[in-house]
Amino acid sequence: MSNIHRLAGTVDVDGLHYDWELRREPHWSEFEGWKGMAVALLQQDGQRGAVLEFPPPKRLLKGLPPSRLQISDTLVSRGIRAALLAGWEPMSRGKPMVFVVDADGN
Repeated sequence: MSNIHRLAGTVDVDGLHYDWELRREPHWSEFEGWKGMAVALLQQDGQRGAVLEFPPPKRLLKGLPPSRLQISDTLVSRGIRAALLAGWEPMSRGKPMVFVVDADGN
């Protein structure tokens, strides 16, 4: 089962467990226009978090009403892999790193 419509959870990527939670839903900003959702990540026993910033859904850009968020373990797993490839080191110290990903989490 895909576990859609959750706002937090844990995924296993390459044998390591990562906790995730929705930090921001898509919304309108007076200064920046539509902003997409943001998902916070933290490897269990890790020190440095990451934030995945997604683009706004196309339906919002077209003026359609918002729909229910679709956050699946697959989407989060792809985002974790993309952040790791981009240089996220979960065991290092420091502020959370922010990564902009596409709608598929890549």
